[in-house]
Amino acid sequence: MLGFITVLLICLLGLFVIIKKPAAVKETAPRTKLNMQIDKLWRIQQEALRTKKYLRAEKALLMILRADDRNAVAYNRLGMIFAKQGDYSDAIECFEIAQSLAPSASSFHNVGLVHLDIGDFEKAAIAMRQAMEIEEHVAFRHISYAQALEKLDDKKAMIKELERAVELEPTPQTLKFLAQAYDKDDRKALAKSLRSQATKLDKKQGRKTIEQPHKMAI
Repeated sequence: MLGFITVLLICLLGLFVIIKKPAAVKETAPRTKLNMQIDKLWRIQQEALRTKKYLRAEKALLMILRADDRNAVAYNRLGMIFAKQGDYSDAIECFEIAQSLAPSASSFHNVGLVHLDIGDFEKAAIAMRQAMEIEEHVAFRHISYAQALEKLDDKKAMIKELERAVELEPTPQTLKFLAQAYDKDDRKALAKSLRSQATKLDKKQGRKTIEQPHKMAI
């Protein structure tokens, strides 16, 4: 009797698996279609952003967020679009949502740039510092933070960040940034020496640029 019950249970289990399997396949199909639609929307917004068709890019991103309202990258991109159109309030809100979902150097950097543009230098410095702390090894994060510190008239801290940028990436560009800071601090000899080094590097290896601190980061 016990053997019959065991066989019956095995048969019923097998029948359950057979019945459930098509349902699982059915559920997968809509998700695949949705993913394809989202991929297409990402391509649309990328091309629209490249060609400065901001309204089209905005619509594509809003559709992505309708399907995935926790997509930090989409919020960051949307913030960039608002900022480019001068809608700073909505831009800050988008960047802050992106930070709450997935803190990244890019979102902190971007909100810092918006605060710089609207003259809120304290908040700009805080955001730039947070971006720098996440990507301490990236030279232009230190340059961005130095830019905010300059607005706060903290010359000593600004020079310290630019010196760190040169340590990380002694390119003609970073050397010139530091030379400008030394000029403002009346260290003319050091500034002249750095510019000489920058000129030699330009001739030796060609100009190597790093990401500009005043540009939005994706």
